[in-house]
Amino acid sequence: MKAKEFDKTFDAGGSVLKYLDVEHAIWPSQEQKRVNVDFPAWMICRLGKEVQHLGVPRQSLTKIWISEKLQGV
Repeated sequence: MKAKEFDKTFDAGGSVLKYLDVEHAIWPSQEQKRVNVDFPAWMICRLGKEVQHLGVPRQSLTKIWISEKLQGV
């Protein structure tokens, strides 16, 4: 299928999934990078209380909070 036909089908609301190799798709900017951050003890304590209250892992909550802050930038 040519690009113009693909775009036309997509724009018309048709399914183009059969033309895509979704098993090998790459999401730009979604690869994981490891970082180390040092927090003061009081922050770790408060973060620990919050994750216990919410029932989520500390790393997940930290990612969510940073993501929310960055979306407002």
